[in-house]
Amino acid sequence: MEDVEIAEIKKKSIKGIVALTSRTFLLQIIAFGATFLLTIFLSPQVFGIFYVVSAIISFLGYFSDIGLAAALIQKKEELTHDDLTTTFTIQQVLVGAVVIIAFIFSEQIAHFYSLEIAGLWLLRALIFSFFLSSLKTIPSVLLERRLEFNKLIIPQIMETLGFYVVAVLLAWKGFGIQAFTFGVIVQAIVGLVAMYIISPWRISFGYSGKVAHTLLRFGLPFQFNSFIALLKDNLLIVFLGKILPFAQIGYIGWAKKWAEVPLRLIMDSVIRVTFPAFSRLQESKEQLTKAIEKTLFGMAFTIFPVSVALLFFMRPLVAIVPKYTKWEPALLSFYLLAFTSILASLSTPLTNALNAVGKIKITLALMVFWTALTWLFTIVFVHFFGFNGVALALLVVASSLGLVVALAKKIAPFHFIASIKKPLVGIVFQSLWYWVALTFLPHTTVLLVVMAGVGVILYGGILWYIDRDRINGLIGNIFK
Repeated sequence: MEDVEIAEIKKKSIKGIVALTSRTFLLQIIAFGATFLLTIFLSPQVFGIFYVVSAIISFLGYFSDIGLAAALIQKKEELTHDDLTTTFTIQQVLVGAVVIIAFIFSEQIAHFYSLEIAGLWLLRALIFSFFLSSLKTIPSVLLERRLEFNKLIIPQIMETLGFYVVAVLLAWKGFGIQAFTFGVIVQAIVGLVAMYIISPWRISFGYSGKVAHTLLRFGLPFQFNSFIALLKDNLLIVFLGKILPFAQIGYIGWAKKWAEVPLRLIMDSVIRVTFPAFSRLQESKEQLTKAIEKTLFGMAFTIFPVSVALLFFMRPLVAIVPKYTKWEPALLSFYLLAFTSILASLSTPLTNALNAVGKIKITLALMVFWTALTWLFTIVFVHFFGFNGVALALLVVASSLGLVVALAKKIAPFHFIASIKKPLVGIVFQSLWYWVALTFLPHTTVLLVVMAGVGVILYGGILWYIDRDRINGLIGNIFK
């Protein structure tokens, strides 16, 4: 690859990560703040119903794309009109079939989970929003191909605001599960309109057998990989919704939501950018190696201190926030899932790199392995430890990080430990400060905020002292 092209990819990737992360940070602050209010206004049972029904829709969603969107992003050549129309046509045929089947059997699904009429209408609202969401695929792909993530985040901000404003207001007014129902409808409509304003695309239908064959060679294995991930995560929640009370599903959902705060704030944005960026660098092993190392360092540098802060401060916050002690039974699951998130923040970029260079069969084998272990351990651990067994099972599976590192090194000889060791040193000092402060200082709201802030500043100062050159390099790339 020419140096100028690599430099352009590097520049756009870093700026894309910064644009996505900064805007996503604001977005997630709003989302988590709203979730905090929802978990005050709503019972664990209502939260559990929403968690299970959302998982059902996610399960249906994996049959609507067959990996074509990812194939368009990963494709080396420029996209053609036939690429776009063929992808859109195939997707809408699949979406239409899934939506019709889902509506026909919606009452049976609701009956299976003993959902009342409000739960049934939530299910139907999510089916409707799923259809509208499918119409955004091509405009979104066009933005990702051009690495224009500063534009891509705008529809996400609009739809997230739409959902949470409606959901929180209605929950506050006592609408219960209907707060989610109206929220998802507003979210779907606002997101669709915003996407087509930001990235106009004239909806067109067409089909090319040659194009379909080319795209499906990557798309089908990629989607099957995603389907296995679906079995590991979303279908597991669907299964648990039948064998555990909805209140306990609510505890699992609450713990997972807060434990994954760092992933949603940071990792999702990084993965969104690095997939097309790694794809463009797949012919340059040296550049790919550097990109992976910088990604690992960036993930550790940002995610580790946030996760550590959550681990130390979640219990005091649950104790002092009014009406929040109802979530205390979920704290053990939260701690286990927080450690799981730390491991996931390191393994996910590596599987992302494997996908980007076309090693889809390797990640598929990994997903099959992880899924089998997740289901096996979950069933066994739930029997012995109740709903906390779910979090324990996920942590055990996430501990296979070393295997992912070994496989990823075959495509790029990166240095894993060297990439993350200095952030590890930083969180040791941060953890010591939190332990001392929480042991000897009173747990008032103001003091907890101050303690948390001092810990993050301490972490940043230590990293600046021991790894100033690398941090300066990252900052320099941002402002080039």
